[in-house]
Amino acid sequence: MQALIYKSTGSWYVVKTATGETFQARMKGIFKKNEDITSTNPVAVGDLVEIEPEDGDAANAMITAISDRRNYIVRSSPHGRNKKHIVAANLDQAVLICTLKEPRTSQGFIDRFLVTAAAYHIPVILIFNKKDIYREKEMEKFEELEELYTGIGYQVMLISAKEEDGIEEVKAVLKDKTSLMSGHSGVGKSSLINDLMPGLDLRTTAVSGWSGKGLHTTTSAEMYDLPEGGRLIDTPGVREFGIVDISKAELSHYFLEMQPYLDECQFNNCLHINEPGCAVKAAVNSGDISVDRYVSYATILETIEEKEY
Repeated sequence: MQALIYKSTGSWYVVKTATGETFQARMKGIFKKNEDITSTNPVAVGDLVEIEPEDGDAANAMITAISDRRNYIVRSSPHGRNKKHIVAANLDQAVLICTLKEPRTSQGFIDRFLVTAAAYHIPVILIFNKKDIYREKEMEKFEELEELYTGIGYQVMLISAKEEDGIEEVKAVLKDKTSLMSGHSGVGKSSLINDLMPGLDLRTTAVSGWSGKGLHTTTSAEMYDLPEGGRLIDTPGVREFGIVDISKAELSHYFLEMQPYLDECQFNNCLHINEPGCAVKAAVNSGDISVDRYVSYATILETIEEKEY
């Protein structure tokens, strides 16, 4: 029978069938030894799998097959910089929770997330939380970022999970979709999920005062059924979003505003840094591409290590 992976807890998985039956499932050893699987986790939350209930134990099952993924999103694995960890699979969209204060989400982090999502054809909604503590300086910054990212084609929202301001709008964009929710620790992700799903009561943790960074509360990705329809995948708070499986030549394709200019560059292999006749740099100079986004592009480009074949 078919089931969806709702949670991964090491070697065991929580799976749910279309009829709502829940099993504790584990993988057949064959998947663990499959050399074609280059990630540290061959099965991820959101995967559709085939299971066989185990004889004599109605609560346990064996995962016998993994269906092809429609898409997935990865980050660099905590077990090794050159390995990748699949965060979640089969997504309709990703939601990045950002804050401009306590803690501040850097534009570099936002852009890395957007690049990773674009590489896997996953639309992103940017939700800025903690509106209740923003003063004039933060509101000006939000308006600047809102203009930038909506101009590129991303949906941007401003909410306060603490005051439940904007929650109905968030519910509307999540309805009937499978959405990944991510963000730094401390941005209020758990508080927002508690607003969306009263009764769930996810643990929330205050931002640690000495560092200004949030403390980790979610330790592994987990999927929840939303009351209004759809599913939400909560991910661990991530401090960095390492770019994996993207070459230097590909990177500009995942900056959506650069795409219209790529065929106009003088050289086919233009990296848009020092090459003459570069249409992307011309668009930056004319103001059609944001200087901040171009700086993000150049910074990410420097961090990409090309594989030797």
